[in-house]
Amino acid sequence: MTNPQTSVHHDQHVGKVIGVTIAAAVGGFLFGFDSSVINGAVDSLTDHFHLNHFMSGFGVAIALLGCALGAWFAGRLADMWGRKRVMLLGAVLFFVSSIGTGLAFNVGILLFWRVLGGIGIGIASVIAPAYISEIAPARYRGGLASMQQLAITVGIFVALLSDAMLRDAADGAANTLWWGYEAWRWMFFVGVIPAVVYGVLALMIPESPRYLVGSHLDNEAAKILRDVTGEEHPLERVKEIRLTLRRESQASVKDLRGPTFGLNPFVWVGIWLAVLQQFVGINVIFYYSNTLWHSVGFSESRSFTTSVITSVINVVMTFVAILFVDRIGRRLLLMVGSVGMFVGLLMACIAFTQQQGSGDDITLPKGSGVTALIGANLFVIFFAATWGPIMWVMLGEMFPNRIRTVALGLCTAVNWIANFIISLLFPQLNSTIGLAWIYGFFAACAAISFFFVKFKVPETKGLELEEMDGLGGPRVPAHSSDIV
Repeated sequence: MTNPQTSVHHDQHVGKVIGVTIAAAVGGFLFGFDSSVINGAVDSLTDHFHLNHFMSGFGVAIALLGCALGAWFAGRLADMWGRKRVMLLGAVLFFVSSIGTGLAFNVGILLFWRVLGGIGIGIASVIAPAYISEIAPARYRGGLASMQQLAITVGIFVALLSDAMLRDAADGAANTLWWGYEAWRWMFFVGVIPAVVYGVLALMIPESPRYLVGSHLDNEAAKILRDVTGEEHPLERVKEIRLTLRRESQASVKDLRGPTFGLNPFVWVGIWLAVLQQFVGINVIFYYSNTLWHSVGFSESRSFTTSVITSVINVVMTFVAILFVDRIGRRLLLMVGSVGMFVGLLMACIAFTQQQGSGDDITLPKGSGVTALIGANLFVIFFAATWGPIMWVMLGEMFPNRIRTVALGLCTAVNWIANFIISLLFPQLNSTIGLAWIYGFFAACAAISFFFVKFKVPETKGLELEEMDGLGGPRVPAHSSDIV
């Protein structure tokens, strides 16, 4: 029989791990919030600053360059300063940028604050999955690491909901709301709240045991392993962690070198996971959904409502990944997601072959409009349940301890750059080649992602971080092709 005291003790530690995971995942909330707060403001920004298609896209996308920059340096900063201090830095940068963006009086100032906020988001996007993967026991790590994506989806939902509420309060995003500021400016001001929450929580959670071991603070690491994660033999685990950490010098990009085009093969796997997650076009849905649905005949109010509904679907379906990632594994979920995304994107592609007009002046026949809406939401369902969270799970756990934060920083930076490319080009391509070709490209990338996972991505379910093979990464299952 199970000892009741042991069961209570186990539940207490599970509760503690979930608590610190949620706190760290608030960084993902900032990520999602910033990704979508621009959705409700982009049309008003375009009109207010008299932007053309290119500059409108650039105004949305430039924050992503800051995100890539923040992600690039986050890993090295985390190894030098610790995970907690870098989380706090990300919170401060986002806090300042939320105020600055809302007060921007010309395009140059707006772009500056967008970039600064992006740096904070980039930092949070690296530190959250790294910290969660390092604090979570292997048996729960997939589900807990998926909390990062859940927080992202909740951030998207809150941003879209607050945008809709502010737009309705002012009867239009461009109209003055409170204290002489337009509603679109208040959309950015709201970001102050999650930034403060994230900063306070960063001060309250324990430091990563793996960072402490790397800093020769073994007793502190053992205490956290015992008190938070419930490790029965914390000093033995500290020894295991130390064996995987070569801390004579700080990890750097040179440590990622390998025989495949100059990089470790598993770093390439991480890079392509990061690229494909963006090249299926998920952020076109969340950056431009209001504009997109408005262009196919929805009123401004109905466009906002439709975007909020889509974001709710995004949140709900993320729970599928949390429930199943540690039961059926990462690879199967990713492949199922690829198939579902392909079908949804293909439906949207076919629907938009019937579009009339171009750019911002698009109409669809009623049947095609319904098909486009169903296809887009089907795509969101499968993305949210699979590729959205699972990519972050994989990047947080597939690299060896010594290079984890640097490799994660590189792959996350690539993810942001891919996001930047799609976000920047979408308005211009929409006005030139049309949405059918754009969604056709996204569908092709979804198809490619299936075969990439099938032949190149290893399974990491159930492996402790210390079980990764040398500098190679996780062991490749026998049914998976060799990484080359």
